[in-house]
Amino acid sequence: MVANNTTSFKRIFVQNQCNDNIVDYWGQNSYGAANGSDVSGWQQPLKFYCDDDAIDVLPIAFLTHFFGVGGEPQINLANYCNSVDNATFSGTGLANCQNIAPEIAYCQSKGKLITLSLGGATGSAGFQSENQAVAFADTLWNLFFGGSSSTRPFGDAILDGVDLDIEGGSPNYYVNFLTRLNSYFSAANKKYYVTAAPQCVYPDASLQQTLNAYPFDAVYVQFYNNPCGLQNYNSPSQWNFGIWDIWARTISPNKNVKVYIGAPASGSAAGGGYVPANTLANIAVAMRDRFPSFGGVMFWDASQAYKNNRIDASLKAALKPGEKCDGSFNFPTCTAPAFVPGNSYPGGSSVSYNYMWTAKWYATQAPSGNFNSDWSPVSSCAGGTLNGGENNNSSSFITKISPTTVVMSTTSASISEITIVTTTTLPSITTTTTNTAAATATPVNACSDTAAWSSSATYIKDNQVIYSGSIWTAKWWTLNDVPGGPAGVWAKGNPCPAAFAARSMQNPIGTGINCKHNSRWTGSRTYKNGSKVVYRGSVYIASSPNMNASPENNSLVWTKDIVCSDQLLI
Repeated sequence: MVANNTTSFKRIFVQNQCNDNIVDYWGQNSYGAANGSDVSGWQQPLKFYCDDDAIDVLPIAFLTHFFGVGGEPQINLANYCNSVDNATFSGTGLANCQNIAPEIAYCQSKGKLITLSLGGATGSAGFQSENQAVAFADTLWNLFFGGSSSTRPFGDAILDGVDLDIEGGSPNYYVNFLTRLNSYFSAANKKYYVTAAPQCVYPDASLQQTLNAYPFDAVYVQFYNNPCGLQNYNSPSQWNFGIWDIWARTISPNKNVKVYIGAPASGSAAGGGYVPANTLANIAVAMRDRFPSFGGVMFWDASQAYKNNRIDASLKAALKPGEKCDGSFNFPTCTAPAFVPGNSYPGGSSVSYNYMWTAKWYATQAPSGNFNSDWSPVSSCAGGTLNGGENNNSSSFITKISPTTVVMSTTSASISEITIVTTTTLPSITTTTTNTAAATATPVNACSDTAAWSSSATYIKDNQVIYSGSIWTAKWWTLNDVPGGPAGVWAKGNPCPAAFAARSMQNPIGTGINCKHNSRWTGSRTYKNGSKVVYRGSVYIASSPNMNASPENNSLVWTKDIVCSDQLLI
């Protein structure tokens, strides 16, 4: 069967830049699974959810197996269509769901985006090689998009894009998969969208590598079934929408990527994170007004939303009055006091430092986008960051990186070509700075007020550190890029006096050193017996080797250093 490439798609998809979008996942009959005896609430056919203007996007969930029987993928749409209750194509486990084709066309005619979601919580997803990822992209193009195949599960329907809900398996080679798929998308006569549904915990274990390397159109962040969920919105140490906004504006290759609040559509839709419609509306409006990346609300799922008094329609009504679809954003004023280096801030303190921040607990270091920071970003603000509060749409972020290898943690994935942000050009102003520092020592007070470079700390433009006896200044956002290294992130300044030359990195951890130079605890580092770390305003000593065991919750492997902890308060 050949896909109908002449289907009329005269819709102009401006909604991806809107800030009031509603996304309902469809396909898993979530309400029916949780409330089996209440058949009235079971999932209805796709067309049923497309007759009003509340829902903008309906991802079809899920393509559960990338390589099933006969090497073909498998889909499971619960009570609507699956490989157990419905016919499959010969020699495969791929269900024949071609009766959905007119429903997809109907929804698209109503201005809805209908995408295909891959994975799910129980899906069998992942790739073993670059070639496998590329071949899978070819398969999906022919089965669900503008290609051709005799085994198209949805007949001649052409979906509007792909969504990654990857919650397990290897994180490698998804960039290769999307790059290949994009080669088809970009040459087509219609617009295709690429989205993802990461967990709110940052960085996402399964998707972050891909999120940082591919220009997604939107991310539906799952603020449920996690400590950072909606149930902890009022806890600065948990709620982290601001971290995702920083990711969107400084790390994502697409600086216009939209970040959605992913929410359970009812109490039975998830194990935790559900909040009533009025509470969710207040949270969503607050995030929309504070962060330019906000795109809307995603619900799991359509069946739950309809049974719960149309919570999705309630959120659409709450967001509609402030709708903007031109990418513009009015930055709030930085009303919190400016952060003062050297000051100590108790938990709950608010400061302005590029963003407005709230201290998660006792804090002394400057706020940063590091997820292990002592501060939580609670709002962007005018005059604070990223072009002085200017809308990113007025700026150009263009630097081409030659074919390379992306490495996150200890894994890597070869990719063909990626565009990564490294240079900022402000509207009508282009500045080129060449650092030719003279070999004269920096004043003592400048060095004494500057911290040593840390591989676990996040730095933004103009942050300064000491490394190898000199002061270095960050040219842009950076994490774990060594000053003087191949990334070219740091500009070397003047050398420091000899008294500070040893502060090239955070001092080796051990007994008898200045307590203020211990490194902050991170879950990604292995600690030896005797290691010292700073955690939530206190110093701890490791009593045995450990990794990812936080000092606060693991008294068997960490002991509080009272003397050094007291020194942190001085």
